[in-house]
Amino acid sequence: MSLPHAILTALLEKPSSGLELTRRFDKSIGYFWSATHQQIYRELGKLEQAGQIRALPAAQPTRGQKKEYEVLPAGRAELTAWVARAEDPRPVRDPLLLRLRAAGVVGSAGMAAELERHLALHKRQLEQYLAIEERDFPAERQGTEQDRLRHIVLRGGIELETFWTKWLTEALAEFPTRTV
Repeated sequence: MSLPHAILTALLEKPSSGLELTRRFDKSIGYFWSATHQQIYRELGKLEQAGQIRALPAAQPTRGQKKEYEVLPAGRAELTAWVARAEDPRPVRDPLLLRLRAAGVVGSAGMAAELERHLALHKRQLEQYLAIEERDFPAERQGTEQDRLRHIVLRGGIELETFWTKWLTEALAEFPTRTV
């Protein structure tokens, strides 16, 4: 049930059209909660039907004009309740971990190359996160609560990518034909 909450969050940050939302998901929210364009548009319709968002009135209605949405009080109340709700952590479900376990049973042919590919992907993501942190959260700047909370989320991403790069490097060391 988190996609509607991700959309409500994004719309509270800035009223947007469906297209703008999908672009914002691709650039920020999508780093930790991904959604396809179809999922976003489908969810916008559900949120509008539920009375949690509405399309802003257009100055001059024209056919094919994109709708810009804003959050209504019911949507803000739902998001506020969701933020306060207790929720247990979810177990990690990563196919790579399962494939590595299966390799222990059927053999590890190709596994080291796949681990190297994942390592490169995680290193690249870590570099992106660090660049965002340097650009958006300079050490000397004291931001608003909203800025500090966004930075905490980014720091979580940095720590996860740091974990993955360290763990993948250690995992690759277990393959005797590879040098790490």
